[in-house]
Amino acid sequence: MQHTKIYHSSRLRAAPDQPEIMIEGPVSSDSLKSLIMHNKLDAFRRPKEQLEALVEIAELPEGRIIIARDGTTIVGYVTFHYPDEIERWSQGHMQDLIELGAIEVADDYRTMGLGKRMIRLAFEDEQMENVICFTTEYYWHWDLENSKLTVWEYRQMMEKLMKSVDMIWFATDDPEICSHPANCLMVRIGKQVPISSIEQFDRIRFQQRFMY
Repeated sequence: MQHTKIYHSSRLRAAPDQPEIMIEGPVSSDSLKSLIMHNKLDAFRRPKEQLEALVEIAELPEGRIIIARDGTTIVGYVTFHYPDEIERWSQGHMQDLIELGAIEVADDYRTMGLGKRMIRLAFEDEQMENVICFTTEYYWHWDLENSKLTVWEYRQMMEKLMKSVDMIWFATDDPEICSHPANCLMVRIGKQVPISSIEQFDRIRFQQRFMY
């Protein structure tokens, strides 16, 4: 299938005395190679290794990276790609099932609404209407310590963020998601997605008969 990537950008300055932030994407691997990672973007890997991972995703046909940058420093990013082969979501090898895999914003920039702006930019010009986009939220990935939020407050914040692009809560019997009540599956089904793909995704979501 065709994965449309339409570049967009916007600028944000929260206050006159604050730096101007560029929000852009999907960005190419070459563009990413010319940038550096903020040293606080370390939730998943060390910053240098995370940048290498972003470069690899950007080179994938379906991969897209949205970033927020302060000059040549990446201060936030969102990744979109096919689900990992070890996850249940890769079953069926659906060409129109894309995972919003990671979203991260450096501590000093978290009050600027960059997460919402990056995600919204990814869906501009209806470029994701031919795919089912999903994200899995696990409480052990959340920065509860620095945010000073409870598990449920953080869950509410993430749910509100995903709802900004019309992603909604979907039920599933996936063991990892079911392992804690704060974990959740959020999904957005594009307007051009065929019924056959929606039905296939339903079969992936529920694999234990008693859960139907």
